[in-house]
Amino acid sequence: MPFTDVADRVWVARYPQWDVNVTLVGGSDGLLVVDTHGSDAHAREVVDDVRRLGAGEVTGIINTHWHFDHSYGNRTFRTAYGELPIIAHETAAEELARWGDADVVVLPDRTFSSALALDLGDRMVELVHPGKGHTGGDLVLRVPDVDVLLAGDLVEESATPSFGDDSWPMDWPLSLDVVLALTTSASLVVPGHGAPVDRDFVEEQRNQIGIIAETIRDLAGRGVPLDQAVETGEWPWPRERLGEAVRRGYEQLPRSQKRLPLI
Repeated sequence: MPFTDVADRVWVARYPQWDVNVTLVGGSDGLLVVDTHGSDAHAREVVDDVRRLGAGEVTGIINTHWHFDHSYGNRTFRTAYGELPIIAHETAAEELARWGDADVVVLPDRTFSSALALDLGDRMVELVHPGKGHTGGDLVLRVPDVDVLLAGDLVEESATPSFGDDSWPMDWPLSLDVVLALTTSASLVVPGHGAPVDRDFVEEQRNQIGIIAETIRDLAGRGVPLDQAVETGEWPWPRERLGEAVRRGYEQLPRSQKRLPLI
């Protein structure tokens, strides 16, 4: 799968398996690879594509979050390029250590809590943890000189964003508010899955996730039992996509915002 340039020295490859994006950000000191795909075999394909591009040597890895399709290729990149630094949010590293496949995982060895600036030689990039959302340890990467933001799975284009059992549906809208604050009307946003989008797309998706969060809050506040909530609520997305979001939302609401189930 060839890399396509989306801005000056920013290339994206969209791989059919899991429709996942791998992004390269280039500077005079080398390339950052942002996410490494989901297995050794898939990552070897990515390494071959990087070498075919001929834009330089990989000098660092970023994992936007802990999920396998974004981090299980770490080992292959280390094998191909040596002891590269692997950078992630501190919670993502903890989650990968806790839940990842120990036979496959190579853990991030450089972590941060809030924000981190990286010097690529002739350009700076910024890593920001906007808050909990798709996971507890999501990060976004901003390339200020070309107004590009890599959003990981906080934003998805080819499907509705995924709420798993490690998601934070009540926090996600506020985290996307931070993401939006890092963009302009001209920004290009690269999602974790699917085609690049603009700020308006991110704002619309934030509003949809906000509706989901507020619907969960309303249902719990009215005492609707969890096992009836999905069918009771009015949702912007298909109900079959929202069972885990509702369960997690009910768990995360404080007792003061929940009533006893209606009889």
